[in-house]
Parts: sequence; structure tokens; C-alpha cells
Amino acid sequence: MTTYATPVKDMAFVMNELAGLNDIAKLPGCEEMTPDVVRTILDEAGRFAAEVLAPIDQSGDRVGSQAEKGVVTTPPGFKEAYRKFIEGGWPTVACPPKFGGQGLPHLVSMALHEMWDAANMSFSLCPMLTQGAVDALEHHASEELKARYLPPMVKGEWTGTMNLTEAQAGSDLAAVRTRAIPEGDHYRIVGTKIFITYGEHDLASNIVHTVLARLPDAPEGVKGISLFLVPKYLANPDGSLGARNDLQCVSVEHKLGIHASPTAIISYGEKGGAIGYLIGQPNRGLEYMFTMMNRARIAVGYEGIGISERAYQRALAYARERVQGKPLGHTGAGRAPIIQHPDVRRMLLSMKAQTEAMRALGYVAVASLDKAMRHPDAKERARHQAVIDFYTPIVKGWCTEQSIEVSSTGIQVHGGMGFIEETGAAQHLRDARITTIYEGTTGIQAMDLVGRKVARDAGATAMAVIAEMRQTRAQLAAGRGDELAAIGASLDTGISAVEESTRYLLDHYGGNPRAAAAGSVPYLMLLGTVLGGWQMGRAALVSQKKLASAADDKRFYETKMATARFYADHILPRANAYRYEIVHGADSTLRLDEAQF
Repeated sequence: MTTYATPVKDMAFVMNELAGLNDIAKLPGCEEMTPDVVRTILDEAGRFAAEVLAPIDQSGDRVGSQAEKGVVTTPPGFKEAYRKFIEGGWPTVACPPKFGGQGLPHLVSMALHEMWDAANMSFSLCPMLTQGAVDALEHHASEELKARYLPPMVKGEWTGTMNLTEAQAGSDLAAVRTRAIPEGDHYRIVGTKIFITYGEHDLASNIVHTVLARLPDAPEGVKGISLFLVPKYLANPDGSLGARNDLQCVSVEHKLGIHASPTAIISYGEKGGAIGYLIGQPNRGLEYMFTMMNRARIAVGYEGIGISERAYQRALAYARERVQGKPLGHTGAGRAPIIQHPDVRRMLLSMKAQTEAMRALGYVAVASLDKAMRHPDAKERARHQAVIDFYTPIVKGWCTEQSIEVSSTGIQVHGGMGFIEETGAAQHLRDARITTIYEGTTGIQAMDLVGRKVARDAGATAMAVIAEMRQTRAQLAAGRGDELAAIGASLDTGISAVEESTRYLLDHYGGNPRAAAAGSVPYLMLLGTVLGGWQMGRAALVSQKKLASAADDKRFYETKMATARFYADHILPRANAYRYEIVHGADSTLRLDEAQF
């Protein structure tokens, strides 16, 4: 077993050197976010993650959340950890100051989210969903609902959920059947929702559900869905808890992973209808829900980063301790730790390089989110909004797919012991497996990327990003030494693959959308791989300058250079395989009819 050590130094490097923390600190409301202040926040959050959340991660996985007669009990230690989480003020960091939040930039708050995910993903899901509900209410609810429900949610005293799908609907939300019947100043909600993360638990005194439902006169399909606030306990005008609402946890799911996170089936209206309040305007519920969902998609991408970091740390500790065999080329008869074996080093470096590339891409993406929300210039806000829209399905899809690969590699480093639950390596793979499904599968993210983010603006944002990557390629070519030249050459090949694939999809999306759809997931993976390589190239440029200036901590920057080179040699070459799959693979994908499978 290994403890979790928050990679604060690497986080700070990415925030300062790649994501542009100094630029974020110039935005309105972010002026206090200097590197020293942010480092203090990271250090304090890192201690909480390592000392409070990480120690109950593995035990929480073994015990899981338990449900009996509609009452859900979280594993031992979770209630105490959540109380400390509230006392530390951590739920408030990204919330609006008007309702008691700290209003920190997303670049900072999402770095903390990575820590919570790495230390204890099951725990982190509760505040993540609450943050999404806070965002939806802040943007779309009436002032009365905001005043009554947001202050305790911001503090973390009440938690929030997303109630989207139903058994017959799945991802097709047009098939939602839950009803909302008008009754005075509220509605009666009747129906059953599934897959509700932290839909019932014992961590907080109240749970505020955001529920998709249909009004009696609603049009068919997604245009007839409205969004409702449905609390477990009604709130009195003074904010105190009132009567128990007519909703019940029917059961919690038995899952592959994230066992400590209760995934509930919630029944509304068994005794006449749960009281709910319309959020915003009728029939615009799906639009409002996407306020939550798009932020949640980024957050789930960060789950991939956090799990990958934890899996890497566990595998590295094991490789340093496990003595087995005599390394090739070594003289003498003694055995050595397996980290000295070349293939183990390859696996560890692949885990490290992929995780660092994910972190860099994720942090750069949320820096654009901060600028889209806070920049004083409207044109800059619009430009960065297009960028974060483009990045969102990539961060969500690529980082989560990578986390499965990284955590699986971590099991391989352990050998046979990786298959034994007591080592903890298998938990990371089981926990990671849900991330590619949460908030829309990788296929859904890929179709969103190709259809809404590339085709809709005729590739303008994608081509702008390609142009930025070519600027970095030119800087690498102009740099000194073989290291930067090799990284630049590999990046150049990747950029060309992205450009060719983008043009292919644009050419085919209108006339042959099935061909474009057939290549959509490879396209998402291509973009993630190359965008990650771009950020690794930028990290190498910064590291070379630091080394040339005789900066302190020479080994840190040498390690950055070596990791970037490994990524260029071992991960970036995947780009050409993705390109071939996109440009040449549609016919074979679509050739068989259903009976031939």
C-alpha cells in the first residue's frame, strides 16, 4: 500500500508556465491569485487530500455505501471527512461570493478537484455534483430559489444532484417520462430516475435534486423538457428544514467501481407527487442542464487525471520496493528492484508522460474557461468560449480513456500482485472505468466534438488551435539541441495528422455524416494525443530555458525534458494511426449489415 503525495510542484509548474496563472490574476475578481497565494492553497489542499481523504479510499471501496429501507449509509470515516471538508471551507472555493463562496478561478479550483479525485474519487463525486447544481441554479433559477437554496449548498451543508435519465431513456433524453403537474406556485413531480450519484446519503442534512421532467402541455422530444428543483426536505423561508418531500431512494446500484459513492434510483411521487419548483422557463430544461453538464464533463476529465496520478504513484512505489530478477547488463549475482528492468521503466514513463500531458491540457483548457467568463473584452470572452467549447469533449473523452490505459498499466507493473485487491492497484482501474461513461460516453463526446465544435463553425476554432501548435513547432525547431528537434519533429507529424483529419471530416460531414461519425472517436483521441504533445513540447521549451539560466532544481527540469521526449517518441506516433483510421476506416466500419455481426 502507498500513500498519496499531491504533485504540487508539477501542478504549480503547469499553472504558472503553461496555463498562464499571471494572466488569470489580471482578470476581474482574480487579482489576489499570485503564484505564492496559489501555492499556499495547493499545499493546504494537498495536506487535506493526503491526510484525510486518501486514508479512507481503499477501506471505502471494500465496504461501499449500504442501503436499507431507503436509508443510505456511507462507509466509516466518510461523514467525519465530509465534516472536515466543510470546516475547511473547501466546498466554497469556486462558488459565487454573493452566496458565501470564495469565487476562485477555475484554474485553481479544478487543481483542487484533481487532488480530491486522486485521493478518493468516490468522495470527490459528492462536492463535484453539488458544484454543478450550484452553477445551474446561479445561472437559471429565480432570485427567490437562489436566496433559499444556494447559501447552504455553497457551504456544503446541503448537497446537489443531477437527475437526468430513466430506465427506458438512457442517453436519449427525448424519451424522459417523468411528469411535472402544476399546483399553485409549485409542481408535483411523479416518476423514477436512475443513476443518481449521491442521490441519497448521510453526509448532509438535505439533498437538492435538479430533475428533468415534462409539463402536461409540453411538446414531444427534447424541446418539451423542463428543469425542476426538488429537495429531499422542503426549505422554510428562513432557510431551516421543513417537511420531508415525497421522494424515496428505491435502491443503490451494485457497481464495478466507486463503491463508496452511492448511485441511487429515486422514485418521486409515490404519495401524490413530490413538490418541485420550476427552474427558469418551461421547456428549456435540457439547455439549463447543460450548464451543469458541460462543467461536469470537464470535471470528469479531471477525474481521469487524478486517477492516473494515483495509479502512477502506486506503481512507482511498488517498482522501487519489489526486488525480483537480475537486470540486463548488470554484473554481479544480486537481485534488484524491478524499476531497473527496461520494460518496467517503459511502463512507468508511459504512465508519467500521459498523466503530465493530461494535466497540462486540462489546466490550459480551464484557463480559457476563466477568460471566457471574466475577461473584460467581449471579443476575448467569445474567443475563449469557442476554445473551451472545443476543448471540453476532448478533456472529458481523452483524459478518461487515458486513465483506463494508465491504471491498467499500473496493474501490469505490479505483475501478479496487481490482480490482488489488497495492493489497491485494481481499484484504480475499476474506478476509472466509469469515467468514460459519466456525463456521456466517449462516443457522445466525439459526436459533439465533430458536429457541434468542428463542423458548426466550419473548423475555424480547430484551425486556430492548429495555428497555435505550429507556432510552438517553430519554437522547437529554432531551439538548441537534439532533444527539442526530436520533440518538434514528432509534434509536426502529429499536427499534420490533425489538419488532414479535420479537413477530411469537414469535407464529409455534410454529404456523408455516417462516415464522419465512424471516425469521430479516433478523431477525439487524435486531438487529445496531439494537444497533449503540444503542451509537453511547451513544457520542454520552458525547461530548456530554466536549465540554460542555471535555475534551481536542475533535476526537475531535466526530468521534464526527458518526459517530454518520451511522450514524443512513444505516445505522439499514435497520431498517424488515428489519422489512417479516420481517413480510410469508415468503409470497413460501416460495411456489415446488422445480421452479419
